[in-house]
Amino acid sequence: PALRAELVGGADAVVMHVSNFRSVKRVDRVLDTFIRIRQSVNARLIMVGSGPDRAALERSVINQGLSDVVAFLGDRHDLVALLSSADLFLLPSAQESFGMAAMEAMACGTPVVASRVGGLPEVIEDGKTGFLCDADDVDAMAERGVELLTDRALHERIAAAAAILVRRRFCEDIVVPQYLQLYQDVQAMKSGDGQ
Repeated sequence: PALRAELVGGADAVVMHVSNFRSVKRVDRVLDTFIRIRQSVNARLIMVGSGPDRAALERSVINQGLSDVVAFLGDRHDLVALLSSADLFLLPSAQESFGMAAMEAMACGTPVVASRVGGLPEVIEDGKTGFLCDADDVDAMAERGVELLTDRALHERIAAAAAILVRRRFCEDIVVPQYLQLYQDVQAMKSGDGQ
């Protein structure tokens, strides 16, 4: 509760993004989406992480007069607490091999709006465990974000479904045995070929 109060400040909602601030993460799109969300919802944007695109984004925030509603926390080790304190997670990446950040947010009960790229459709079931939008459709991402932040029943349904999906498909007790079996199957195939 103390962290949540600190993050939300005087706003009604916390929107979050966690990444390494590289161009593929398109942090400028995070800001563009957030600006559109703010037209309908009194929200605050929390940016977690560091990387080559952070300085330019910070300058953009200052130039647009958004310093009071956008905070940069840098690299943090308390991601579970941070993600659990957020109301919405934005991930408008140009590419994602798997979408670990989205999965972490979902596990913490934070709904995700993300690009429909790479491995994200494997993690997010559009409309059921989060929302997927075309990578360049900032308006659609903002609309889905506003829906989640203004419709409490939708927010709760998506958050609960996302957390259940992560526990059922991606938790360590399930994934590690699958990897081990895969390695054993590959080894057995190699042994059977005489290699």
